[in-house]
Formats: sequence, C-alpha cells, structure tokens
Amino acid sequence: MSDAGRKDFTTKAKEEITPDSAKSTQDKVKETFTDTTDRVARGLQSDDSKSAPQEAFDKTQRSHDEAAHGGASGSIGDKIKNAVGLGGN
Repeated sequence: MSDAGRKDFTTKAKEEITPDSAKSTQDKVKETFTDTTDRVARGLQSDDSKSAPQEAFDKTQRSHDEAAHGGASGSIGDKIKNAVGLGGN
C-alpha cells in the first residue's frame, strides 16, 4: 500500500512489467504524467513522514533515477524546493 496521494505499488509494478509495445499512446502518456507527479510528491515529502514501505520504495526509486540519469541532476522535488526557496542550499 502507498501513502495518500501516491501511486499505488501494484499499479507501478503492473506498469513496469507491461512492455511498452503492449501499451497504447494514451497509456504511455498517462503513465509518464503519473510517474512525474509521483516523483514530485516523493521529493516534497520528507522520508521521516512516510510509512516505512513508502520510504523504502522511494529510496529505491531515487537510486534508480540517479543511476538512470547519471546522478547529474537533482530530483524533480529538489528542483521545485530550490525554485520556491525551500532547498537547503
């Protein structure tokens, strides 16, 4: 189970195991949008205010995102926090 306002783990798992070739364009667009909004929510909520499963899942996803993007850019949530003056920099 995921925290309120977050993408459910089972939904995410289904999206991951379904090949892109089996998804419609509409499904791909929806998945991209919901992934982005979930990443924003992940970045805006501190880990200590999340349920243990959500915290563990988010840490795994952050690691995956950093590896996929070479660690060159911060998370979407970090960028938003910095843009509105909430970042720790």
